[in-house]
Amino acid sequence: MMGNKCCRVKQDGSEESSKDADRNQQDSFDKYDPTQEVIFPPQLHVESRDGKFDIPLMFIGERCTWFRPITIEHLLQLKSQFPESKLVSGNTEAGVEANLKGNTHPHVISVASIDELNVLQAGDEGVTIGASRPLSDVKEYMEMLIQDHKGHVTQSMKAVVDMLQWFAGAQIRNVAGIGGSLMTASPISDLNPIWMVCGAHVEVRQNYQADIIPVDSRFFTGYRRTRLDGNQVVVNINLPFTKKNEYMRAYKTSKRKEDDVTIVNAAMRVVFHDGSSRIRNYFVAYGGMSATTVMPSNAMSRAQGRDWKDTKLVDDMASWLREDLPLSIDVPGGMPAYRETLAASLFLKFYIDIRTELYNANILKDEVPRMELSAIEPLHNGWKDMKSTQTWQEIDESKQSPTDEVGRARKHLAADLHVTGEATFVDDIPAYTDELHLCMVTSTHAHAQIIDVNIEIASRHTGFVAYIDKNDVPGCNECGIGMDDYVFADGIVTRVGQTIGAVVADTRAHAQQAARLVQVTYQDIQPCIITIEDAIKHESYFDKMVVKHGNAEEEYEKCTVQIEAQVRIGSQDHFYIETQGCIAVPKENNEMEIYSATQHPAHVQKEVANVVGVAQHKVSVTVKRLGGGFGGKETNCTLVSNPVAVAAHKLGRPIRCMLDRHEDMIITGKRHPYLGKYKIGATEGGEIVAVILDLFSNSGNNLDVSGGVMERSLLNADSAYKLPNVKICGYLCKTNIASNTCFRSSGAPQVAIITEDMLDRLSGRLNMNPYKVREVNMYRKGDTTYYNLAVNDSKLQRCYEECFNKSEYESRRNSVDQFNKQNLHRKRGLSLNMMNFGVAFGLPHLNQAGALVHIYTDGSVLLTHGGIEMGQGLHTKMIQVAGRVLGIGSERIYTNETSTKTVPNTSPTAASVSSDLNGMAVKIACEKLMKRLEPYRKTADMSWKELISTAYVNRVNLSATGHYNHNETYAWDKKSGKITGSPWSYSSYGCAVSEVEVDCLTGEHVILRTDIVLDVGRSLNPAVDIGQIEGAFMQGYGLFCLEEPLHSPQGSLLTTGPGSYKIPAFGQCPREFNVHLLDESSNPKAIYHSKAIGEPPFILANSVFFAIKDAIRAHRRDENFSPDFQLNSPVTVERTRMAMGDRFAVQHRNSAAKGSGVEPWSIRL
Repeated sequence: MMGNKCCRVKQDGSEESSKDADRNQQDSFDKYDPTQEVIFPPQLHVESRDGKFDIPLMFIGERCTWFRPITIEHLLQLKSQFPESKLVSGNTEAGVEANLKGNTHPHVISVASIDELNVLQAGDEGVTIGASRPLSDVKEYMEMLIQDHKGHVTQSMKAVVDMLQWFAGAQIRNVAGIGGSLMTASPISDLNPIWMVCGAHVEVRQNYQADIIPVDSRFFTGYRRTRLDGNQVVVNINLPFTKKNEYMRAYKTSKRKEDDVTIVNAAMRVVFHDGSSRIRNYFVAYGGMSATTVMPSNAMSRAQGRDWKDTKLVDDMASWLREDLPLSIDVPGGMPAYRETLAASLFLKFYIDIRTELYNANILKDEVPRMELSAIEPLHNGWKDMKSTQTWQEIDESKQSPTDEVGRARKHLAADLHVTGEATFVDDIPAYTDELHLCMVTSTHAHAQIIDVNIEIASRHTGFVAYIDKNDVPGCNECGIGMDDYVFADGIVTRVGQTIGAVVADTRAHAQQAARLVQVTYQDIQPCIITIEDAIKHESYFDKMVVKHGNAEEEYEKCTVQIEAQVRIGSQDHFYIETQGCIAVPKENNEMEIYSATQHPAHVQKEVANVVGVAQHKVSVTVKRLGGGFGGKETNCTLVSNPVAVAAHKLGRPIRCMLDRHEDMIITGKRHPYLGKYKIGATEGGEIVAVILDLFSNSGNNLDVSGGVMERSLLNADSAYKLPNVKICGYLCKTNIASNTCFRSSGAPQVAIITEDMLDRLSGRLNMNPYKVREVNMYRKGDTTYYNLAVNDSKLQRCYEECFNKSEYESRRNSVDQFNKQNLHRKRGLSLNMMNFGVAFGLPHLNQAGALVHIYTDGSVLLTHGGIEMGQGLHTKMIQVAGRVLGIGSERIYTNETSTKTVPNTSPTAASVSSDLNGMAVKIACEKLMKRLEPYRKTADMSWKELISTAYVNRVNLSATGHYNHNETYAWDKKSGKITGSPWSYSSYGCAVSEVEVDCLTGEHVILRTDIVLDVGRSLNPAVDIGQIEGAFMQGYGLFCLEEPLHSPQGSLLTTGPGSYKIPAFGQCPREFNVHLLDESSNPKAIYHSKAIGEPPFILANSVFFAIKDAIRAHRRDENFSPDFQLNSPVTVERTRMAMGDRFAVQHRNSAAKGSGVEPWSIRL
């Protein structure tokens, strides 16, 4: 029922029509009345169907007034009235600035509904594109033009389509317009180079006057600036058709192909004299080579008059570009040598392409050599063409009950909820009536004394409630696993992103805005240690540990083959879908209810109790599910839950904190970067005799779990190979960055790639096929590892043999070699790699789990256990286990959440042991219940519900707990290096073969095919397990080949969101992806003979790394460069290109010399 203030009620109390209300709204805008419910404007239901509106709108917000004019006259009027206003179409740029930088505009004008700005039509000379016309419409229209106009005229259209194909995602292209792209004036815009070289011009309006302005070398006047003044409005842009004797192309290189910002892009247009290969005019514009999109005038002018058949033109152009486009070592975005190399390489692509065109036009007589044509052939990157195979051993239906789900391929029980958006996460919990929001104030200095914290301005901000810091902690401000961290900094900060205090406000937005207004004064402290090299220089270590077996140093000296080298492995952000978040609800008697996005509820409980100053029984922690964890929510979750709990305790009100992505990336730790320095001694037959390895991990500003991560590295350094004599030393470097933490396979991927590098270099030294060297050193039945784990079966050898055969390794090796002989600028690589992953928690006391099972009188079962569901299907598997023991279908069993109130003292859901431990605990609890029920089963066909009813009437306890631990222990003297017993319960094995194709001019690559064979024992759920294998492999690919957190020399994280930090996209998946679970496998040490699945396949992604290295090696041989070279991880497009060894890479590799005495823009940890 409408109230008397409703917009549809007239002054006299009668109701007006929605049409009348719409018309009245044009004449006056009412200020928002918070007592009235906001309704969806009825007219939008009809008018928005075709994207057209016939009334203007205005919304008045707290800090911004938003307008939607519908005519260009109204737009110009508003622009004249509010000259500082921001024009937006899709809001894709301004929205990001507001969210990440806190930038606000008092007046925002949406121009998306103005007809004149949405024109899209072709004329005699070219195409006119309205400034607000969505990019998706532009792409579709130009594709139609290309179909209708064959020949040379649409070359510029093809270039636009090519760029838009990879520009952002479909959602962005559906709203973003050409005008915003142009006027943002980004120096890495993909379209601006095209406008510049094709002679495009824009129509602008100001005070009702029209003007035509060319988009040329004078259009962009500085970083994010154009020659247009603030009152000029871009109406449209005109892109000319390409004329006869003109050739035009556009290029883009980025870290990944899909939805990524440009590193360097270029558009090139050459005009020849009629019927000739002599250049009349040459136009080129580069993005990513200056503060603006730039046209190298020297190179363009000197190219005029040159003949395209002159092959010296390529080297001359490279020289001219070095003069026109020099980059210093501190250039924003980094990678100066690579970017300079790309500028020359892209011209080479253009040169070869146009030579081919001139030959086909019978202008040039000499055909381009077949080997060089690969420079212009695009990498096949169409994810729609992907194919895959998954195989596993089916269960024997004659031996297994239809209700027994164990071993059957079943979908994740919450899959439907996830894909429909109905799955509940922490931030989906409805707000409490008196709830407040918290935003942390974090350090902007890496190592400094806090001189002053001034909250005066922040405290006056709308919605401000309180500022919380160390003085408000009722318990202990020291926290963390080693009690060497602080809830709130105490006088000194030791890394950027460390929490100094927190603002509490009535809304999340107000809390964030007020937190930005807190002023902190610092005094820097030296030294500021950021990198591993810094730590080595200053001997800054938390700890050192060693493992010894045999006499590595003595045996090394005896070896005829000796290799000494080093490898670096970069960091990796967890980039879970759901960021860190927590809600703390204070209750009576100092109780505290915590809803946390955590993998380790018991740890959160312990930490909150410690900082609030109460016993653990006063704190309960509940987790419904996580939107991904990967180790990042094992201990890092307390960086949020501790401050939130302190605020809730002080204010006596529920407090919510959900980090934005950029906050999460700055505040939390990541995977440990490693430096490995090794010596290996081997026989002439390729058998490794001795390994001496020093491992350095960048641990960050406090210890956290760095000791456990390094332990995993030292005790998994064999990967899958027998190392008879080893001496491995691990150094935990103490630095001034965020403390690095657990991450899927913690420590194993870093050391595995080092071990694989040893074998790779050994194969090169001995001129042996790399797979043969691995075969020689592979573990076999009867071997014993250097950490005393016996190899009691031949499953690793079986994985190797099956993968070798299923992947058709030998025939494909020949095909790869043949391809490389026929192509100069495109190379393929193939690599086979193996994996052995020890399974257990490194700390023996964590190898335990609990479960609680209730049976209700209707026969339904509520199952709870200590594990966290974070997308990996743990709850699904546990229900399958319970169903087998109870003899009922999965539909009768439900798991609603994990809580410290139901299962206490849980271990973290980590280390790939959650199914092993929790599965056994569930089994034990269910077996207790079945034992109690057995006396009441009167007949074999007695229904489950009847059985439960009978047991209940006879007062049988229908609730049971289960507890499991495996009691294997080991001892390790970390000073002497001696190990007694083994740290691992068993091993998981696997093998992968990957093939890649690499563009040697840009460093880009695609994975053509990956084959994996993995030993998972008897799979509890093959569908879930294969999903875990594929996901782990792609996340591992991110570590080894793509993802790269970058820091400034001062310790600030530069890659703080998806715009600058890229994880794998669909296009990075193998074109053909085959996953096979090893048949006839069994594991007596885990639930129903299964094996760990979450982490082991992650390591196999290093097969892509070494396939890329194999391709680089092929190119280096062509260039007469040594095939023995260091390649660090991740092997990004930059590293790939600069390792090629061709003349462009060599010419620009020493760009750092230009910046002598200047700090680089970014450093690697």
